[in-house]
Amino acid sequence: MMSNMSNANDCVILCPGQGAQAVGMGQVWCESSPEAAAVMAEADSILAETLGRSLSELCFGGPAEDLNRTDVSQPAILACSVACWKGLQAVEPDLAISASAGLSLGEYTALYLAGVMSFKDALETVAARGRLMQEAAEASQGGMVAIMGAADEEAATAFCSQVLQTQSADEVLVPANFNAPGQIVLSGSAAACDAAVEMAAEAGLRAKALTVAGAFHSPLMQPAADRMAEVLDGIEMNAPSVPVWCNVTAAAHDPQIETIKNHLVEQITHPVRWSQSLANMLEVGSANFRELAPGKVLKGLMKRIDRKVEVRNHDVPDPSYHA
Repeated sequence: MMSNMSNANDCVILCPGQGAQAVGMGQVWCESSPEAAAVMAEADSILAETLGRSLSELCFGGPAEDLNRTDVSQPAILACSVACWKGLQAVEPDLAISASAGLSLGEYTALYLAGVMSFKDALETVAARGRLMQEAAEASQGGMVAIMGAADEEAATAFCSQVLQTQSADEVLVPANFNAPGQIVLSGSAAACDAAVEMAAEAGLRAKALTVAGAFHSPLMQPAADRMAEVLDGIEMNAPSVPVWCNVTAAAHDPQIETIKNHLVEQITHPVRWSQSLANMLEVGSANFRELAPGKVLKGLMKRIDRKVEVRNHDVPDPSYHA
């Protein structure tokens, strides 16, 4: 487990997940860092046949409707995060990872940083994950709803049960993301999500339907999880060199490879316990936190988890690197 650190160069790396994508992401890093540019060029080469187009061009120039597709945004975010990390290493060569964590798909980036898999395997695996989740989303009528005001998992689960009592027996609604205290995302059938939005105020909650392709981290993603198990079976993995925090358990991954693979499969249908992961991480040690590109979502969530903890964001290079 992570211990208190005295080395100022030691840091915990936080890796963004789907939703952090934006047209232009990674471009400044690639224009200012040969190391970052090399990562994106490698990603272009690896995914040329799968995507049929340049991943870096999609990241830098969009269009947004293409970049936002689950099968594109997932490998794009991983590639952008790794490009950021390589660029960061070049300007801070003494930087050392003490632990890593990633939100949903960001867990693959975190595992790559800990030496669990190669960049090629991580990128191809995430591309397959995005494709399978996109297909599962298109095969089911699902959605996601952010709710504000639910105190904890018990309250969110109780609200889901309340909503489902008004629906037919085959409808689905479950907590999917525990992002920060008071910020929980529900996932499930489109009709149940619509009902959740309508019933939220009566339950003392605020709700907002999210623009997503489907009901991620819910039982409606089971077809994707089943096929993802087959994909992961073919991936060579190593034990993590540093603790990597698991979305499913909110604890550091077990070093057993089969356990890691099982949790990655479960992650597709189980809730993302980000808030609990960060709270547990803070309990077992203190660290410098760095958030990789793209975006600043995780820095914002940390402010809600523990306002005293600073997260240094690297969405674009710090101007001081080239001063």
